[in-house]
Amino acid sequence: MKVLVILLASVALCAGSALPLIPGDNSHYVEGESRYIWMPDENDVPKLVDLHEPVDDVALAENRRGADNAYWLFTRRNPHARQIITNGDVNSVHRSNYNGARATKVIVHGWNNNGGSPVNNYIRDAFLANGDHNVIVLDWSRLANSAYNTAVAGVPDVGRTLGNFIQWLINTGGGNWNRVHFVGHSLGAHIVGNAGRQVGNRAVRVTGLDPASLQWGGNPNALNRNNGVYVEVIHTDGRLLGIMDPSGNTDFYPNGGRTPQPGCGMSSTCSHGRAFQFFASSVRTNHFVARQCRNLAEAELSNCTGAQLRMGNADLGKRGNGLFGLRTGANWPF
Repeated sequence: MKVLVILLASVALCAGSALPLIPGDNSHYVEGESRYIWMPDENDVPKLVDLHEPVDDVALAENRRGADNAYWLFTRRNPHARQIITNGDVNSVHRSNYNGARATKVIVHGWNNNGGSPVNNYIRDAFLANGDHNVIVLDWSRLANSAYNTAVAGVPDVGRTLGNFIQWLINTGGGNWNRVHFVGHSLGAHIVGNAGRQVGNRAVRVTGLDPASLQWGGNPNALNRNNGVYVEVIHTDGRLLGIMDPSGNTDFYPNGGRTPQPGCGMSSTCSHGRAFQFFASSVRTNHFVARQCRNLAEAELSNCTGAQLRMGNADLGKRGNGLFGLRTGANWPF
């Protein structure tokens, strides 16, 4: 009997360390056991991640204090041509189209992405279609394109420097926290959580789009409901690339909050990206009507019959509390 137990344990260990063969298929993944998982790059191409890879301390040290991060401003006067605002350079604010009388929307990408990745473009274009906002895109691509564990280790520092930058921008060019909306996808969701924490949780709204789950279980730097006045989370690949547990004041679980999302087949990487696509669509049309759920099990079944609340949108006065489920279509605008 003892030999059998040892044999079974060895099989489980080997299975957890085995290289998955089908790109984008994370059906093999077992939380806490699997070593490898597929994650998407900026073009939704699956990249294999080794969750046991050591952190590159040199790369981490080189990227501390935000020296390699860039802040790109877009407004209706420059909807596609970025204006770079440099932290501490007052003239870079005065030369730009930044206007403190407008709402400021801040967008943060995730791992293996950059400032020009689709996640930023989808949401930027949606915000500018919605209104004449200051849209700030954080490009933290140098660290984000490091090995996954190294990027994870750098998230708190990236978030803190982002919070400090927005505070400096408000002090320099005008504005106030009642008109600041942070939006982040995957690792970017935890970055905006740390940015909100850095500024005393004063941002009026924080939106986490399928916050990354890998290495974030029990992590004190993860996005949580206290990181802003109102924190909203959209879950689309729970228990794989995204966190499934409630993380905000309001948590939405479209199509059960898990793979497969409509139109994605069994691709976990596609389902993970659906969160930012749903959000961009909601900013443009505000058509996703969810129902409050009594518990997470009900949300996973999208079998909720409680009060209605719209998922996403750009409303700075939006408030809600609890878990919500809904069904969407398979193609844009879903």
